[in-house]
Amino acid sequence: MPTPAKISVRGLRVAYGANEVLKGIDLDIEPGSFMALLGASGCGKTTLLRTLSGFNPASGGSILVNGRDILAEPPERRGMAMVFQSYALWSHMDVAQNMGYGLKLRKVAPAEIRRRVAALLEMLGLAGYEDRPVTALSGGQRQRVALGRALAVEPEILLLDEPLSNLDARIRLQMRHEIRSIQRRLGLTAILVTHDREEAMVMADRVVVLDQGRIAQIGSPEDVFQRPASPYVASFMGAENIIDCEATRQGDGVSLRVPSAPAAAVRGAQMTDSANGAVQVHFRSERASLLLESPSPDGALQLPGRISQVSYLGGGYRCEVATPSGSFFIDHPSAVPHGADVTVCVPAGDLHVYPRDPQRAPAVHA
Repeated sequence: MPTPAKISVRGLRVAYGANEVLKGIDLDIEPGSFMALLGASGCGKTTLLRTLSGFNPASGGSILVNGRDILAEPPERRGMAMVFQSYALWSHMDVAQNMGYGLKLRKVAPAEIRRRVAALLEMLGLAGYEDRPVTALSGGQRQRVALGRALAVEPEILLLDEPLSNLDARIRLQMRHEIRSIQRRLGLTAILVTHDREEAMVMADRVVVLDQGRIAQIGSPEDVFQRPASPYVASFMGAENIIDCEATRQGDGVSLRVPSAPAAAVRGAQMTDSANGAVQVHFRSERASLLLESPSPDGALQLPGRISQVSYLGGGYRCEVATPSGSFFIDHPSAVPHGADVTVCVPAGDLHVYPRDPQRAPAVHA
């Protein structure tokens, strides 16, 4: 296999007429790493992947692979191979013919095509399937054929455009680990497009969250999940309970005042430097607790409310709590009676506090 490639993107812009889809992307992807492009529908993640591959023209900027600017080069000269969401297999060809199709286009000798295809069939668990029509395969098997076709040309860079979205849940979980294992074994540089935050965190070394054509945050899965840089990232990464507060800084802490709730003096909340005055607080359903009788701990955000709905999730319950400040979803280990008076309690360290932006709606998961 070729040496893994480093990718450097600088000031990349893509526009469709007057609509600018990518707005000055700067990005470095290290050799042999696995990066996920994550975001809501329309954020520009697939456009970025297709521009890297050469299928979409750029309107500005540069793309360097190992220091070589490839922006003007056609797709076949960029050292990349793509696995598509739709598999893009030829229905009139069998498994081996599909896997070897890219090699045939490159005029590779038939004996070498057979050697590479045989090795990939073995690697992907498809040995014995080489003569089967792809129309007779399951979704997971078709995705393995599509992956094998991409790997057969021995790319420096593997591009994955939502490759698992058409698979059922069980096969999707299995394929996440298979693709990651193969990428590590071959040492490829890989880029995944997905709207599934769990998929991004399981598969990638680093996650890029895109928002309206710009990079909202880059970091390890742990950094992006635990320390979201903006309200958009917080919502998209699962901190979807949102409350408007008034914040007053007090030394190394802050006082959060919520309508119809006691002011909470908290230390350890995750705050931006400009989070003062009107703020927006995000927290996760699983990081809050419901108190029925026990006293609330000091330094926690407390929201009195009433249970309006309870749903069983398997292993626990998700409770909707109506409060004067809005409704919130809280995970709880046991069922709570409908109509019960409770207090939502959120530890300071699980609060993500940002300046309030009344013009911006929360992230929507596609």
